[in-house]
Amino acid sequence: MLTPSSYIAGQWIGPSADATRIDSPVTDQPIARAGSEGIDFGAAYGWATGKGGPALRAMNIHERARMVKAMALMLQERKEELYALNPLTGATRKDGWIDIEGGIMTALTMASKARREMPDGDMYLDGPVEQLSRNGTFLGRHVAVPMPGVAVQINAFNFPVWGMLEKLAPALLAGMPVIVKPATQTSYLTEAAFRMIVESGLLPEGAVQLVVGRTGDLLDRLGAQDVVSFTGSAATALALRSNPRLLAQGTRFIAEQDSLNAAVLGPDAAPGTPEFDLFVKEAAAEMTVKAGQKCTAIRRMIVPEGMADAVTEAVSARLATIRIGDPADPDTRMGPLVSMAQKADVTARAAEIANEARRVFRHPDIPAEGAFAAPELYLCDDPDSAHAVHEVEAFGPVATILPYRDLSHAAHLANRGGGSLVSSLFTHDPDLAQTYVTGAGAWHGRIYINDRDSAAEATGHGSPLPHMIHGGPGRAGGGEELGGVRGILHYMARVAVQGSPAMLSRITNEHCPGASTPRCETHPFQHDFENLEVGQSVETTSRVVSLSDIDHFAEFTGDTFYAHMDDEAARANPFFPGRVAHGYLILSFAAGLFVDPAPGPVLANTGLNHLRFLKPVSPGDAIRVRLVVKRKTRRTDAYGEVAWAATVTNQKDEPVAEYELLTMVARSG
Repeated sequence: MLTPSSYIAGQWIGPSADATRIDSPVTDQPIARAGSEGIDFGAAYGWATGKGGPALRAMNIHERARMVKAMALMLQERKEELYALNPLTGATRKDGWIDIEGGIMTALTMASKARREMPDGDMYLDGPVEQLSRNGTFLGRHVAVPMPGVAVQINAFNFPVWGMLEKLAPALLAGMPVIVKPATQTSYLTEAAFRMIVESGLLPEGAVQLVVGRTGDLLDRLGAQDVVSFTGSAATALALRSNPRLLAQGTRFIAEQDSLNAAVLGPDAAPGTPEFDLFVKEAAAEMTVKAGQKCTAIRRMIVPEGMADAVTEAVSARLATIRIGDPADPDTRMGPLVSMAQKADVTARAAEIANEARRVFRHPDIPAEGAFAAPELYLCDDPDSAHAVHEVEAFGPVATILPYRDLSHAAHLANRGGGSLVSSLFTHDPDLAQTYVTGAGAWHGRIYINDRDSAAEATGHGSPLPHMIHGGPGRAGGGEELGGVRGILHYMARVAVQGSPAMLSRITNEHCPGASTPRCETHPFQHDFENLEVGQSVETTSRVVSLSDIDHFAEFTGDTFYAHMDDEAARANPFFPGRVAHGYLILSFAAGLFVDPAPGPVLANTGLNHLRFLKPVSPGDAIRVRLVVKRKTRRTDAYGEVAWAATVTNQKDEPVAEYELLTMVARSG
């Protein structure tokens, strides 16, 4: 008998005497007792905000990213312990891969994006510096800073590991401690992964806590600096977000809830085309992976009127090959629903759909005992007058085919779901894809388009990826998760900061135009990473660009564009006074001016960003370069990245080019 425990204020609290009994979805026999009563949620909140939050915020963004990466790698090493529990949830090994390794991959990706796309500091710089005054002495910039509250993350039963990690990783990266509340039915698998995290010692005390059972008065303690992130039914989401305390305090509430996701078969995707076959393959998979218990599963198949019979036949034939049984059996392709209660709910909702649609397929071979449900396919001949097929979600292996007249009608039917997490389109026609995205995009959080060109690498209709947002409007909850850095910012506070260039440079730890730029006494390329300071600068001597330089560069590179070679043609161009130097000649000469050729801490030039040519350079002009240390980012123990603001000027001190130069610089020692 499994006994998942809560973890509150550094203590494990086992199930209480009246804990909920959890039965096996395969045998309907007891497998676990879960639910801790008498939890002191005041202590939990205080432990998070008084201990976990300060410890996380004492680390910078990149340090937290390394912590999250280490956590994910530790779970990867111990994943087989989680797979051992996975069949108890009704999931096959393949289903468990999505949950267990998919969750680990999500945490790793979020940590990687934090290190690559966020500063090596305490705050995120959200957009460029804005000049708010004529002379540039008053600037503004949006930044995001950690919030001093707690994230309460309430998860659904269907993905006990992924559901925890996809919320946990962004919050930890943002510097916010987390109280995890898993669904009771599969809480033993969440608790196993959570226990590994705590026992690893990789996270500071107070960073994470776990509530197995009811949340008591926890939500009544939250305020303006806290976040609630919820995955589950629309009814539960409404009850939670209506909490008077949350409403009064303006507590952030992120919801991912019911979603009648639609897959659309393009009018060009006739039987025999690769797109038709892809549609059938993914439709059957989305009905049976996790026994259809996915918030992103296909619930409505929207197909051309003339192809409805062909789709019905093809999808039914594929569903008929699915072997349903004990998820611990390697040959099983679909296990049971998570519980007998879930089976009863799916049966009742399928009956509602049957009032408007006729059943065209039901799997003939399922085990008699347990929470097994037969995949069922329905066909609604009149989707325009129907309501239940657009409003009732059977959270299991149930889907309905809806015929459409034209693509605008298909988009209209998809949108009648009232907002979804994902809609898919199977077409090989880019014009049809553009039309569909324009017509349906506002009602769906993600639009997945698959065809013969992307099929080999496409990740599937039902697979939310950490790089892309996961969420949707309306019925789907109106929230967002993941989406790379966007997902982290849900747990940070955006603030507009205004002040002088010196103030903003110090606050953001990134040089702002107009701030002081003290000259380096020795060439900055001879300084190691630690000894370079943001704002330090060097200004080179000048070099005259001659006509022979331009001719030589043209001959050497093969760039004989007329503006560099034909004076008369160049003068006829409104941008040039006559023959001008190549832009890349200017960059090459600039490098020759600022590079220190002697061996030193600079290891490599890794690229440049935001290159702009501002003014033509004519033969006889003299150019010089000014380099300013713009920002520094630690990359490894051996080296860091230094971004230099490079400005090339002419003899009149007019900028002719500007860009950001990236170099890798050795660290001390």
